[in-house]
Amino acid sequence: MRYAIFFTPRAHDPLSIAAASWLGRNVFSGEATDPPAVPGLGMHEIAFHTALPRRYGFHATLKAPFTLAEGVTEAMLLKQLMRFAGTLPPFDIPRLEIGRLGEFFGLAPSVPSESLSYLAAAVVQEFDSFRAPLSEAEIERRDPGGLTAAQFANLYRWGHPYVMDEFRFYMPLTGPLAGRDALRFEQSLRAFFDPVIAGPVEVANLALFVEEERGAPFRVHSLHPMGRVSARKFA
Repeated sequence: MRYAIFFTPRAHDPLSIAAASWLGRNVFSGEATDPPAVPGLGMHEIAFHTALPRRYGFHATLKAPFTLAEGVTEAMLLKQLMRFAGTLPPFDIPRLEIGRLGEFFGLAPSVPSESLSYLAAAVVQEFDSFRAPLSEAEIERRDPGGLTAAQFANLYRWGHPYVMDEFRFYMPLTGPLAGRDALRFEQSLRAFFDPVIAGPVEVANLALFVEEERGAPFRVHSLHPMGRVSARKFA
């Protein structure tokens, strides 16, 4: 069993519904969804090129997947996550847009957000004591030779290379794409997602995801609202 602390909108948010359709799986229920009808793309090629992000579900990583440390239980993690989320004020991302990270496409903020950077760093630090140390095999799977010095240090210190100053808020929507495929998918992604990312996106919860066994699809275990009860906004 592995756990991860991610951000994902509420289950009935229009962005969650659109993303579940695009990725072919609802990360809350775990149920498969039919690929959308997108002009210029076949349903089978959408399914093929979304296979990688489909396993993780629609999310942005805050605390990367980890195994619980010795002596730590799920109940302890849940209690701390509930308490910690309540200390954080909700905020809005003014706008998301289709962005490219290497050969991958996903959603990213249209402008940098200090609130997102602070949230990610706080989550990484707060829950590091719950994480079992990485094994040598896990470190090797991260291809440490391809990391910068800062990313390599993060991998050893925090269990993930892309944290702290290396953090980028990103919600993956495709596997690697190149050439004409990249251009076609970028155009189609914009046409499909623009209607649901035209306005602000509320960051009002921390999501605990679970992977029942290595290689299994991740799913939402629970959402933990941010902010004091009196200050929370409910959908």
